[in-house]
Amino acid sequence: MCAPVGGLLAALAMVLGMAVAFAPKPRITWEHREVHLEKFHEPGIFNYSVLLLSEDKTTLYVGAREAVFALSAHNVSEKQHEAYWKVSEDKKAKCAEKGKSRQTECLNYIRVLQPLGPGALYVCGTNAFQPACDHLDLTSFRFLGRREDGKGRCPFDPAQSYTSVMVDGELYSGTSYNFLGSEPIISRNSSHSPLRTEYAIPWLNEPSFVFADVMRERPDGLDSGDDRVYFFFTEVSVEYEFVFKLMIPRVARVCKGDQGGLRTLQKKWTSFLKARLICSRPDSNLVFNVLQDVFVLRAEGLKEPVIYGVFTPQLNNVGLSAVCAYHLSAAEEVFSRGKYMQSTTVEQSHTKWVRYNGAVPTPRPGACITREARAANLSSSLSLPDKTLQFVKDHPLMDSSVTPIDNRPRLIRSDVNYTQVVVDRTWALDGTPYDVMFVGTDQGTLHKAVSLENEAHIIEETRLFQDLEPVQTLLLNSQKGRKFVYAGSSSGVVQAPVAFCEKHATCEDCVLARDPYCAWSPASQACVALHLPDSPSRDLIQRMSGDTAGCPTSSVPSPPPGSSSLSCRGPGAAASPRSPRPASGSGSDSGPPVALLPPFLSDQAQHVRALGTFHLFCQATGPADIHFIWEKNGRELETCVPTQTHALLDGRTHALSWLQDAVGASAEYRCSIVSSAGNRTSRVRVTVMRLGKWCPSTSTPPVTHPPRAHARQVALRVSVGRCWEGRHLRAPKAPALASHGEDLAGCTGLARKVSPAPRRFASVSAGSVHGLPGPPSAWSTLMPQCLQAWPGPGHREACPFLSSERPCSTSCPGLFLELSCHTWDRLAWCGARRGPGATCCFQPALEAEHLGEAVPAFLLPA
Repeated sequence: MCAPVGGLLAALAMVLGMAVAFAPKPRITWEHREVHLEKFHEPGIFNYSVLLLSEDKTTLYVGAREAVFALSAHNVSEKQHEAYWKVSEDKKAKCAEKGKSRQTECLNYIRVLQPLGPGALYVCGTNAFQPACDHLDLTSFRFLGRREDGKGRCPFDPAQSYTSVMVDGELYSGTSYNFLGSEPIISRNSSHSPLRTEYAIPWLNEPSFVFADVMRERPDGLDSGDDRVYFFFTEVSVEYEFVFKLMIPRVARVCKGDQGGLRTLQKKWTSFLKARLICSRPDSNLVFNVLQDVFVLRAEGLKEPVIYGVFTPQLNNVGLSAVCAYHLSAAEEVFSRGKYMQSTTVEQSHTKWVRYNGAVPTPRPGACITREARAANLSSSLSLPDKTLQFVKDHPLMDSSVTPIDNRPRLIRSDVNYTQVVVDRTWALDGTPYDVMFVGTDQGTLHKAVSLENEAHIIEETRLFQDLEPVQTLLLNSQKGRKFVYAGSSSGVVQAPVAFCEKHATCEDCVLARDPYCAWSPASQACVALHLPDSPSRDLIQRMSGDTAGCPTSSVPSPPPGSSSLSCRGPGAAASPRSPRPASGSGSDSGPPVALLPPFLSDQAQHVRALGTFHLFCQATGPADIHFIWEKNGRELETCVPTQTHALLDGRTHALSWLQDAVGASAEYRCSIVSSAGNRTSRVRVTVMRLGKWCPSTSTPPVTHPPRAHARQVALRVSVGRCWEGRHLRAPKAPALASHGEDLAGCTGLARKVSPAPRRFASVSAGSVHGLPGPPSAWSTLMPQCLQAWPGPGHREACPFLSSERPCSTSCPGLFLELSCHTWDRLAWCGARRGPGATCCFQPALEAEHLGEAVPAFLLPA
């Protein structure tokens, strides 16, 4: 049934009041069964968290729990070799005696998998809290049985953070040095010059290690001649001291040629310096201060490496994530020329470290041994004066911070926790380079995004696993001609191509995807991948702006102006493929141009429950033959599409179209305005919220609303399977309160039920946009107004936005409304009795035990 026009204005106002704070949404979502993915899983083996490509990029090595596998890099389902490294029963028993779990912790989790020459791998594992390392011969694919002590190279606890990189046969590691995990260390395992960090809070303060890599000195480097090893981690701030522990993302640098000090800092780094990484939104106070992953992009055409990092806020109850990018030179500038910080005591101040403005010793503390230093007879760090070494020992922290490119994140997303990132540089048909970001989430999905004209565009989302599980590691195979992304999780490894161009069935779909890997081939009538060697190379169509003007066009009949029309197909009708339409800007130049009017479809992104109804609106002005084409996932919609057109005094025609639909899976809707003067297109993503993403995983006992003076009572409870369940109880002395219906289910907190006339039950969302959790400060502003919730004459007044600081006072005749307030841990409800002059009442109702739950909202007639 098509929605009545009278009710659409209310829904339109609700859409306008629910602007999403962070707009980028995946243009399309691929389920793992819809696309071709190669998968690997060995029965009984879990935690596939370490991935390594062979030098020739033909073999993928996988480190898992008690096993190492060699897989074909072109098809990971093809296992080539396997080697097992299990823990003896004796070690398991000793581990269990120390209070660890025999089933989950007292095992051997492979944590280090690094190349060791052309024919061997260096492998380290937790080994039941007795970390050990061994050499894996690649010819026989057997461990050589060396069993070196892995202390300082591999964590004791599989839950502890770690990172490592092999540089010229020497292992650089960031991990914990003891059983309790209380002694963090950045070390170099070397037979002739082992080094480590000083065990002191100013050096490392409860770090969570993320990534390490070597930055080779460029041949044209004039000041150093030494390679540098960078470590990325998040640690507890030493600059500030609060009641809670403030986390700070860091980048630290050591020099490969460092040999420690002669007297001061013996067998310790003399080049260790660290600085803060900044990733924030400049137009707000939103700061992303927890680093999750790092990728270093080195590609043809780049003058220097670009460092990409995935960040989340420390208090991340709403699932915010960001990707920031940095030039390597920005970090080098901080370490080479930046100011230092020093510890200080300031009474009644949170600040504990301030900028050091005194004299700095020569040579510069923390600097690598440069050509200039060698000319002054400082051949190595062993020759550095004690004054320089003491200074760097006491001042490892830089005052300057490393800021991102363009001083802003490349990508910000809400309602998702990013965990991993890899980046590939590719070139569009016009020769423009694009850095394509592949970002893994804690829900097992992969987002592919690109920056276009100062805005982020998420090309697609791919669900990699059947179950919702975090992406633990990502690896990019950028071999020319064949490019893949590998994702490791607890259950296995998945291989995905960098693009699913063949899934775009039409030229418009291919162009509108704005995927730099894809272009439309008119000759083969297919969307082809540009990076594949057998792809066509002539007469291809690609517009990164999304302009479909170059696609084949044909005319489409339009309804007469000044009329209303309704186009419907029955439920059993077959879906129609997308209709061709004129190119943008084509046609007669004599008529008025086509102009989209707000609310634009792209501003109506929303989350709905499965099979929940919603409205979308599209309006424009143009010539008399203007008309609409609605599409869902690239095909014309199979539902009623009402349209109204009206002639304006200036000769233009105003056209309005709307639709009401229900979806069981996330979908993309597109509204195209077509006329002789050209066409315009707007699109939006409607996402279906899934159980488990916002629902608590355990049952919560029923909580009863405290008795009220007028004896109204509401009981809410949380249960597994049905996220929220509500019951409306009729209490004595409340004859006006309806007692019909038990219709509150699903994670969105949306309900709709029509009871026997004349009573009607309508619904609104609660807490934030469509029931999604939001930050406390945003709840009052995101709360939708309940316009026309009671569709009857004289009952179209609106309840205002609720706020714990400003109880509502506007008349709400005929409604009993329950909503959540924007405070952090309370629910509130607002009620009114029938009749003019009645006021909305605001009162705390009950404690919410789980933060971030979708809070139900429902309306009852008074």
